[in-house]
Amino acid sequence: MIATSGSRNPHWVMQQLIKTLLDITMLRKGPEDLPGSWVLFFLIVVLWLFSGLAGVALIDTFDESEFLLGLFNGMIGILCYASLVVVSGHAVRMLQTMSAIVGCGALISLAVVAEHVLLMPFLGEFPTSMIATLTIFWSVPVKGHIIARAIDRHWYIGILIAIAVFSLQFAVVGVMSAES
Repeated sequence: MIATSGSRNPHWVMQQLIKTLLDITMLRKGPEDLPGSWVLFFLIVVLWLFSGLAGVALIDTFDESEFLLGLFNGMIGILCYASLVVVSGHAVRMLQTMSAIVGCGALISLAVVAEHVLLMPFLGEFPTSMIATLTIFWSVPVKGHIIARAIDRHWYIGILIAIAVFSLQFAVVGVMSAES
């Protein structure tokens, strides 16, 4: 867990939260390592929104409409994963799982923004976009890892679920982008 009764320093708690989310992103920990707290979930959602707004502010090709589409797309993923956790009989783990999925997504989004800011001047648009795309694809095994641990299934079941959700999100983005 992140906080113990003796840890009252908010900086220490935030460092532990970020470290735990990084460990989950690197597949070393799971959603069970986060506390099931609505306050924590709210803070993680704020981090997720910040990562999207950072993209709007710092990436030239990313605008407000793509930010809103990303929010909608993220909500689709959250609803899919939350429904799956509840339907699989593990509703008690839903808050931890959603915190892990949203938090790791926020860290991956911040990594994409950092890649654009740091690499674009040196590599140009195409190589930077390819690196960013590969980073985004890393979210599939991360979410697969999280969901597999949340519903007590083998990791490959989690990967298949994450691929299905990613495909659904990709299709929705394609439809929504074509309409605009």
